[in-house]
Amino acid sequence: MEQRINIHVKGQEAMKTLFGIGAYLKKSPVELALLELVYFRVSQINGCAYCLDMHSKDARAKGETEQRLYGLSAWREAPYYTERERAAFAWAEALTKCEVSDAVYAEAASQFSEQELIDLTLAITTINTWNRINIAFPHAIGTYKVGQFG
Repeated sequence: MEQRINIHVKGQEAMKTLFGIGAYLKKSPVELALLELVYFRVSQINGCAYCLDMHSKDARAKGETEQRLYGLSAWREAPYYTERERAAFAWAEALTKCEVSDAVYAEAASQFSEQELIDLTLAITTINTWNRINIAFPHAIGTYKVGQFG
């Protein structure tokens, strides 16, 4: 692949906004372990190699199992996800595809408080942004270390 802009060097000012959102989400009432699974699922949909590497490592560091990570693309059929997790995955998929039905909203709203659903939505839109940035400007895929970004 031809060398592209190093966004982490040339785009530091722009990236500060996303890092600020990340700091906010770390204080969210939505469990960090669930957010990692959502980040991983959205990154699967978008095909972002850097983010898949990062969030698989972060999820495992938070105690996530290999089985649940490997099965995430088939979460509807896999028996080892909770109803809350399933609602989050459906919400994440719908938002990523920009096709949110009333049924998907109702399920998400039954599992998450209003604040949690707002935060979950922000997390999903933010990982979609990160996926697009990392796909546009790929850099050092496979080199991420757990906790590297705070």
